[in-house]
Amino acid sequence: MSYLTRYPTTFKSTLGLQYPIIQGPFGGGASTVALTAAVSNSGGLGSYGAAYLSPNDISKTIGELRNAVTDGRPFSVNLWVPIEHDDVKNLAALKAGGKEVYEKHADRLKKYYKKVGRDAPPFPDQIGHNFEDQVQAALEANPPVLSFIMGVPPPHVIAEAKRRNIYTMATATTVAEALALEAAGIDAIVASGVEAAGHRGTFLPFNPAETPNPDDTTFTLVPRIRAAVKKSIPVIAAGGVSTPEAIFAALTLGADAVQIGTAFVVAQESGAAPIHKQSILEKSDVARTTVLTRAFSGRQARGIPNAITKEFYSVENELPGYPVQNYLTLPFRKVAGRTDDKDLLVLWCGQSGTLVSNNGSAKDILQSLVDGVDSVVARMKL
Repeated sequence: MSYLTRYPTTFKSTLGLQYPIIQGPFGGGASTVALTAAVSNSGGLGSYGAAYLSPNDISKTIGELRNAVTDGRPFSVNLWVPIEHDDVKNLAALKAGGKEVYEKHADRLKKYYKKVGRDAPPFPDQIGHNFEDQVQAALEANPPVLSFIMGVPPPHVIAEAKRRNIYTMATATTVAEALALEAAGIDAIVASGVEAAGHRGTFLPFNPAETPNPDDTTFTLVPRIRAAVKKSIPVIAAGGVSTPEAIFAALTLGADAVQIGTAFVVAQESGAAPIHKQSILEKSDVARTTVLTRAFSGRQARGIPNAITKEFYSVENELPGYPVQNYLTLPFRKVAGRTDDKDLLVLWCGQSGTLVSNNGSAKDILQSLVDGVDSVVARMKL
């Protein structure tokens, strides 16, 4: 029996998992039913990023996941909580500035629209889907696990999840955020370090006089959150955990489970563009240095640098915030995903991406991590 099978955590036993490993949720098409189900069917917890889905598609996807997993195994669906002081403010600023300000922002991207033969998207009446409608659809579809990032879910959402026996998880990037999630009644907290791929989950306003800068590494953040919240609340390590050694270290530091993103982006079942997977696996000089950028979505996210991140690095503070910038870049990002144009594509990747080399099936990737932890334990003669 493997070490991770024997490893006792409340999180694992509550959800009936064989291994304390979660596949991180991806947005923008990288999440697939096949990937999520493969991880769940192999003993971990598969996750599906549903932030960009309509309520109808959320209901449909949860139904497909329920049919794809075997023996009632658990899976997770992830949603983004709107950040009131950020998202709402950015949309209000767009409306106040009108078309003139909008066109100024769009003009920065003119050459990229031209490259893919598209026009800038029209001035929007609304951007994205309504969170309340999304979360209501998710609750009614009753997934085993509902996870959140970017904020604290409203009290009525947490209450309804508990009534339906839906297990809840949410991401924190600071101790202050973890305490806010604990106070709200979230079941488990994902401690996401600055190494993590994709969007940062930071949601509390940064005040250096009151809170630390949200740039803690995973292996600093995990023990700090573990010490701050009740022992009954599982803490999950996320960010830079792509190897057996990192998994073992995270558990040693007090994590009840680990959440792994980049290692599963390259899986056969992943919906990530081929050039995205290749960019992670090739371990080139570019891939060795990931960057935090606002250029694609208006919100900080970590990925491999390309033409977009380089061009806008020095003027990021002038770009509109999320969801406005995300809306503006969507036309050429969609085309880039189909044409494998890595200069226009988001290439989300964590800082440990160069340690990823297995691009087999999700089951194979998960098993290699499990076996690798056994090798670590054997070396340490535990």
